Amino acid sequence: MHVLLLLLLGQDARHFGEPAIPLGCTLLTAKLASIEDDQPDTARIQEALDKCPAGQSVELAGKVFLAGPLQLRAGVTLLVDKGTTLYGSRNPRNYDLSPGSCGTVDKRGHGCKALISGDHVAGAAVMGEGTIDGRGGAQLMGQHVSWWDLAQEAKVKNLNQSVPRLMALSHCDNFILYKITLRNSANFHVAYSGGNGFTAWGVVIDSPKTARNTDGIDPGNAQNVTITHCFIRTGDDNIAIKAGAPGPTRNMTIEDNHFYTGHGMSIGSETDGGASAIRVTNLSIDGADNGIRIKSNSSRGGPVRDVVYEDVCIKDTKNPIYMDSNYSYMGEARDKLPSFENIILRNVRVLNAGKITLDGFDAAHQLGITFDNVFLDVPSKITATHANITEGEGGVNFRAAGDDVHTLKHAGNARRNACEGKFVPFPRGN
Repeated sequence: MHVLLLLLLGQDARHFGEPAIPLGCTLLTAKLASIEDDQPDTARIQEALDKCPAGQSVELAGKVFLAGPLQLRAGVTLLVDKGTTLYGSRNPRNYDLSPGSCGTVDKRGHGCKALISGDHVAGAAVMGEGTIDGRGGAQLMGQHVSWWDLAQEAKVKNLNQSVPRLMALSHCDNFILYKITLRNSANFHVAYSGGNGFTAWGVVIDSPKTARNTDGIDPGNAQNVTITHCFIRTGDDNIAIKAGAPGPTRNMTIEDNHFYTGHGMSIGSETDGGASAIRVTNLSIDGADNGIRIKSNSSRGGPVRDVVYEDVCIKDTKNPIYMDSNYSYMGEARDKLPSFENIILRNVRVLNAGKITLDGFDAAHQLGITFDNVFLDVPSKITATHANITEGEGGVNFRAAGDDVHTLKHAGNARRNACEGKFVPFPRGN
């Protein structure tokens, strides 16, 4: 389960290889014929997790399990077998952080526990070729709406929804997700915050493009993160690297992944804690709203530095490259100014027409970006402001101009990055 191999192209400082599934301490067999009850399997799954020794796994086998919130334990793996699905309860009362707080739309929001939570549980994991399904589109018990309906209502009313995340992991060092399928979360599928060491390997995430706020994987205020060999299609950011005020976000490797519908490979919108040493390599983005994206604003901005995107192929995407220093302004403070510098795109190809946005915040907080063999197959609309653009030895086949935009040109001629075989079908369901 521990690692053997250094990922040389990335900035995750750990040495590791493909995870291994640990020996089992308990085998739980499915007993349900349907998923219409409340949460019949919660107690026995939780009891097995509580009693399992560190370094071993609780295995779920059979067709259907149904549970409310579960708490992971240090060193213990929750293993979901192939052909097995763990469904989340549709009863908002099971997720209440305070009486009646979940399944509502109001100014505050955030009134729900996650389906699966980990808090300061080092060495925990969720593994297996089975599925965990949050049932975001299913009608809630006692209400005539789904979790996703509440999210849409909150958008219309400019309020916040209280709906559960599928997986919330806080200060969980050396956490592993391996080969699991996560689908239909009511909110973020995986939120990982404050830890040192997170690996997602061979994970499949699947939610409709219309399901609001269903981010795929969001690591934040964390270090030594690797996300690799994953397939992600969802209704919001495929990956969103968060860097809010609690502390810096750094040393992350996003490598050998495939994105489909969603809002792209994002950093932000919180960047006031600072984000750095991030490497995104060998990525395909097919059918997303956004491709390569850094987003922040003056209410939550800060330094984003030393970010490299290499060997990226993008098609059928509205905003293939999107550097946005004025993203959806929220809040009163206007002194947390975004600054994106030493951003490098190398061997990046965009196969369709779209909009390229290259916006720094102001003259003192300019976008600093390098294009090194960046090729647009089709002419695209390009807007830029407050940007210092460097053309690397590989060159580019487009020009950006605008207010306070400066370009250091190089004699190189961009060529099409090889994208044959990059775009693959989304994996069939479990």
